[in-house]
Amino acid sequence: MIAFDGVTKRFGAWTAVDEVSFTVQAGEFRVLIGPSGSGKSTLLKMVNRLIAPDVGTVRVEGEDIARLKPEALRRRMGYVIQDVGLFPHWTVERNIATVPDLLGWPKARVRDRVTELLTLLSLDAERYRGAYPHQLSGGQRQRVGVARALAAEPRILLMDEPFSALDPITRGALQAEMAAIHKAMGTTVVFVTHDMDEALALASRIAVLDRGRLVQTGTPLDILTRPAGATVRDLVGREDWGLKRLAVETVAERLRAGEAAPLGESLGDSLGEPVPAGASLRRALAEMVARGADRLPVVDGQGRPAGVIHLADLLRTPDRA
Repeated sequence: MIAFDGVTKRFGAWTAVDEVSFTVQAGEFRVLIGPSGSGKSTLLKMVNRLIAPDVGTVRVEGEDIARLKPEALRRRMGYVIQDVGLFPHWTVERNIATVPDLLGWPKARVRDRVTELLTLLSLDAERYRGAYPHQLSGGQRQRVGVARALAAEPRILLMDEPFSALDPITRGALQAEMAAIHKAMGTTVVFVTHDMDEALALASRIAVLDRGRLVQTGTPLDILTRPAGATVRDLVGREDWGLKRLAVETVAERLRAGEAAPLGESLGDSLGEPVPAGASLRRALAEMVARGADRLPVVDGQGRPAGVIHLADLLRTPDRA
């Protein structure tokens, strides 16, 4: 979907991006992470031509974007920033409808799309469509910003630290909603953050940048278990690495398939509701602590018994590279 080929960008004597090459596959949730000044936002802005590379090529769906009109390119993409940038004198509905209106969508289709997106982002459509940005909380404005970016059904969504200014509870809720939207729509997402916990929670693949260079790319588990150098290890964190690993691995990867569901003396005839095989190991640990159990029954995506997960399975952690 997106390809960076030997991309370099300099601002005077400062090299913001230095010979970066990697690809983003269709439907991927790619997170760009790194210390301040690592070049991640500059790289993101090259995708929609807000910044042009000095050297190298950026391709979108196989096309060299330098040969495309910027306006036409940007209408194919959604773009969400930290400061939202809603038009203050426009209603929520009109803000969300910005690009569909430019594309000439029928009014009924636009209205249906606004309703769909507000509902998807946990905002009551009839209550909020006529509201103005100053009447919304920070989290609500950010939800409207995401809805506006998704309004014209873009194949690519660019997000530049969109949740970093929000309080932890609102941020967590929006992260969960963003993950659900990505799963439902299959949109290709490129997301900039400086928060490794956020990256691990959202990404299908992560690209780590440092001083303008790409230092590592891989799945969240790759980054956790095989960090390529001190920068990546520092971003991962040395003290709570084990808990982060539990958050990115699933029960399916550790369960004892085919083992019968256990009986539990402390809770009667069973240990309660089974956990889904797709749940994180962190969730399984939390359930064990809450139930006073050392094992849990597991079901697959269709609700059928899949086996058992033991506390010992959670504690069995391979050596870090």
